[in-house]
Amino acid sequence: MKLGQVVMIAALGVVCTDGGTRGQGVSEPAAAKQDVAAQPVVKPKPVVASDPASGTARDAADASVSTRKNARTLTLSIPAPRGLITDRFGEPMAQNKVAYYYGFQFPQFEKPDDAVVLAWARRRIEAIATLTGRSWEVSGKRLLEHYRHRRWLPFTFSTIVTDEQVKAGTGKLMNGLVLHPVYLRHYPGKDSMAHIIGYVRSKGKLPTGPINPGDPLFEETWGSEGLEKIFDEQLTGTPGMRKMIFDSDGSLVLDELEERPRVGNTVVTTLNLAWQQRAERVLRERSKRGAFVVLDVHTGEVLVLASRPSYDINVWIPTIGQEEFEKLRDDEKKPMYGRAFQAAYPPASAFKPIVALTALSNGVVRRETLINCPTKIRIGRTWMHNHSKYADGDIGVERALARSNNVWFYQVGIKTRAQSFLSVAQRLGFGSVTGLPLYNENPGLIPTDEFVKKKHGRSIMDGDTANYAIGQGDLQATPLQVAQSMLGIANGRVLPRLRLIRQIQDANGGVLSAPEPEIRNPLNVDPEAVAIVHQGMIDVVHEGYGTGQRAALSYTTMAGKTGTAQWTPDRGLAWFAGFFPPDNPRFAFVALYEGAPDEKVSGSGKAAPMVTSFFEPLEDEIKPMIKPPPKAMIIVEGGEDGEPDGEDGTMEGVLRAIPVVPLGVDEFPEFDPDNPPPAAVIVEEDE
Repeated sequence: MKLGQVVMIAALGVVCTDGGTRGQGVSEPAAAKQDVAAQPVVKPKPVVASDPASGTARDAADASVSTRKNARTLTLSIPAPRGLITDRFGEPMAQNKVAYYYGFQFPQFEKPDDAVVLAWARRRIEAIATLTGRSWEVSGKRLLEHYRHRRWLPFTFSTIVTDEQVKAGTGKLMNGLVLHPVYLRHYPGKDSMAHIIGYVRSKGKLPTGPINPGDPLFEETWGSEGLEKIFDEQLTGTPGMRKMIFDSDGSLVLDELEERPRVGNTVVTTLNLAWQQRAERVLRERSKRGAFVVLDVHTGEVLVLASRPSYDINVWIPTIGQEEFEKLRDDEKKPMYGRAFQAAYPPASAFKPIVALTALSNGVVRRETLINCPTKIRIGRTWMHNHSKYADGDIGVERALARSNNVWFYQVGIKTRAQSFLSVAQRLGFGSVTGLPLYNENPGLIPTDEFVKKKHGRSIMDGDTANYAIGQGDLQATPLQVAQSMLGIANGRVLPRLRLIRQIQDANGGVLSAPEPEIRNPLNVDPEAVAIVHQGMIDVVHEGYGTGQRAALSYTTMAGKTGTAQWTPDRGLAWFAGFFPPDNPRFAFVALYEGAPDEKVSGSGKAAPMVTSFFEPLEDEIKPMIKPPPKAMIIVEGGEDGEPDGEDGTMEGVLRAIPVVPLGVDEFPEFDPDNPPPAAVIVEEDE
């Protein structure tokens, strides 16, 4: 048992599953995989070194509080532990722990002369400075005010005492010094998911002046950013109450719990912590700045949302110094900036599948249409080039995707018209926030004619359209939005609404809310066009002329798209986005590599290998998840003579499988772009 439990174990605990006094209980999927010290059984009562001036404890009946002016009866609030934030399997991402602050407890002086009080306090402050290695400036006025009005409570210093210091210091402290216990937020992943989780901050300094009923024993906190802020109400528990009676000589004669604090609710996210940390490791090993996102195509759940660089969010606990904050804020790497959803970039060639899908659905091109693709074409007064110095000749849509031929998309984009493919892009989630509970999510940008007129003083022209068709120009998207578009293309009929929260649980493990999968937008695109685009994206990875061969996996077929953008005049950007397996899509993803100044980057060289590094070691875990579902069938029994027994050709004595039309549909519908069929999302849990 850890020292924090030994010192503080008593009647006061946290109300949990059995109404007892142990740590908060969590049911599956928020399984109780907690460090006991992280969700402790505690009584916030300081560890105090003995001081003869403090007197000895007496029976409560001898307190004589009605006749002794220095006696006190206090009713104090015990701030409640915040609820957990966990991954989908109950692994903690934000939890609580018992920590200690150094402080001192004034004795009851017989002759409380100011000089005596100050001299006593200054000696203790010097001792604490020696123990912490920090100097503390406390005014005499503040010390005297505390003695006059609040001497029954410790005067504390908000520097966390390490476990080693606690072990070494107990029983060896100067008389009057205390180790004051508090609940503090703790983020076990340190810099993992920092931009998603956010952090908590103090609601304010402890009260000064006379003690009022309900004053807190230690500082309360509130969510200041991220999930901590967005779900602050759900995570905040109910404070407890502690009654204390002191005799006039400072002796504590009664200390009892009137009401236990109740822990806040648990927020269970859809994230897979092991996968998240694997993605963060891949980013560390293969990039200085970047992002990695993985989505579940069936449910719209966010499994991975990783950004690099990051920072240890425990720096906010209990407080962050001004110097440390400025260092983080001014760091040119921007570690406090969540690139996966707060940064918007040109989507580059990862946008091309949308142009191809729109052109095919609108009949601008067909699968067999061939378009001549030299190394450059002239649009207006400008020559616009392919990414390669070699001409591809006459090619169709699938090869254009596999080769990522800019010239094909310049020409087809202009014929399709910007408004058409930008409209499909909007249905796939570009140009608006996802609706996830993310702090400061960037909506990206889909240019409109009004936007172009305001920015450039003219309407959208062919040169603009050609640039948009290859994901450049005014287009801006977050890595999360690009991954979301891949999810929609994989589905082919609808864009599921993304989910980051699986459920909210109370302290007993009861589910308070659990959002169901929803459809965000119907896509209204031709299913045949979807199949053609899928094949082109398969060729990107699996054909010898494809640009994304380095993203191939050994155990499944991959559909993907490389992308390379000139992000700033001296910096490039590399994308690889896609989904797998194409015949039963389960995972959509994106990898982003943010190049350094003057660094040569490409989607095939920088981003594609990140995908393989992430997914290849997960083969044993992923293969059961991507196993094709059994096809629905009805078993029809034929006649007795083995001959066909009806117009359907069923033979007697033979069991035959016939396809089943989905419930609520009279027959298999044909695609009608003006009247699309109702969409359905199949929800399937992980095995």
